[in-house]
Amino acid sequence: MGLFYTYLGAVDLGLIWGFLALGVYITFRLLDIADLTVDGSFATGGAVCAVCVLNNIHPLLAILVAILAGFLAGAITGILHTKCKIPAILAGILTQIGLYSINLRIMSGRANLPLIAANTLFSDLSTALNINKYYITLIVALIFVIIFIALLYWFFGTETGSSIRATGNNEQMARSLGINTNTMKLIGLMISNGLVGLSGGLYALYGQATDVRVGTGAIVIALASIVIGEVVISGKKSGFALRLASIVIGSIIYRIIVALVLQMGLNTDDLKLLTAILVGIALTIPIMLSKRKQVATYKKLTKEIDENA
Repeated sequence: MGLFYTYLGAVDLGLIWGFLALGVYITFRLLDIADLTVDGSFATGGAVCAVCVLNNIHPLLAILVAILAGFLAGAITGILHTKCKIPAILAGILTQIGLYSINLRIMSGRANLPLIAANTLFSDLSTALNINKYYITLIVALIFVIIFIALLYWFFGTETGSSIRATGNNEQMARSLGINTNTMKLIGLMISNGLVGLSGGLYALYGQATDVRVGTGAIVIALASIVIGEVVISGKKSGFALRLASIVIGSIIYRIIVALVLQMGLNTDDLKLLTAILVGIALTIPIMLSKRKQVATYKKLTKEIDENA
């Protein structure tokens, strides 16, 4: 039974961290921007949510504040990139570094905040309904996932959402069509980090604690979830709704793999190294296969030309 709850907990974590993966997907795939803000905005979401709950603010309202904090973090990166003309990756790094100090300020100078005595969303529902915390987390997180995937699907079908996607696909073409690409980048970064802040807030409530370094390496975990989801479930040519769902499923699969590897005795200190290696391999393989396909096509065409000559 203990093993069952281990993997059920992995599914819960996969759903919660799925919002992080969705946020990174918006910048990495839709906007074609490598945004490193997420390592900081994830911790910001957790810090803001934890402080709100400790001050007796309702957990749902605390989650909303965490989303708004993520929006602000994304806005800072967006302004640095679009208005100050700082490269996106450097703008993200600058925001991430600044957020470390801001997060410490939010947490009153403490590196971590325990929420054991506080009323969190999951603990409240678990007590009120007399249901195991793992099941409550599964239900609540799944409801959040369905709602936000539906909202994202709707939004990116609107004129603004389509403009964001067009900006990522071909910025020069989008600009020639009269789209303000800088504004689209700013909105995209805000939405992305808002989702990351949501993920950080939910993670703090789930773990009943938050830490100023909790977001370290979050970008790699998100990329792993995206790659796994694309390879196992959807691929780049699938429908948009399926792609969004596959990212969350990829996050769940990643967490199950982590739980399995830890059960096999892997040192937790080596986990991020393993993740980085897997992501590196997963990102390299499609490029190598594409090049091999191009070479094969070239050889085939050359052979046909020689035969017809």
